[in-house]
Amino acid sequence: MSAAPTHASGAMATFVAALRAEGGTIAELTTDQRLASGPSEPARLAASGPRAQGLEAEYELLFEGCRLHYGPQRVVRTADHDLALLLGDQLYAMGLARLARIGDLEAIGELADVISLVAQAHVARDRELADAVWNAGAVAIGWGTDVRHAEAKELVRTGDPGAAAALRIVAAERRVKNGQDRRTASPTRP
Repeated sequence: MSAAPTHASGAMATFVAALRAEGGTIAELTTDQRLASGPSEPARLAASGPRAQGLEAEYELLFEGCRLHYGPQRVVRTADHDLALLLGDQLYAMGLARLARIGDLEAIGELADVISLVAQAHVARDRELADAVWNAGAVAIGWGTDVRHAEAKELVRTGDPGAAAALRIVAAERRVKNGQDRRTASPTRP
């Protein structure tokens, strides 16, 4: 069932191998052919932050479950919507387990929030908000979080129409502020 393989490197090759090792349906539907992705893609964004330093591959793999739920599918592909939801949940669990294994409780909380807030945005049919949640969550996982990030997430939970803008602003400010410190600071994860 797998698509014809293409070159996958780094974290993607590690992820593909891990999914194939799982066996079963997820292994059968795993391909190393992937969609083009840019630096703003949430998984790569999270992996590029100082909190992920030295463990980039672990952090780059966190958002695949969301891809199965809402698209576009990248590593695991199926046209069966119900199967995509089930496999997406399995991938969420794998991502959370990876974070638990490395002891990053802050990132576990952020990924859990991303999962629930993206779902809330999709129920409201607000793709802009879903994208803002993905990106702000990736920044929080990669660069850390603060009170303003928590307040922006609360705006999402309460349905505030300014939530997407607040998330984008907080994420951009966090990257700029902590990006300057990346050269000299050590990661803040446990």
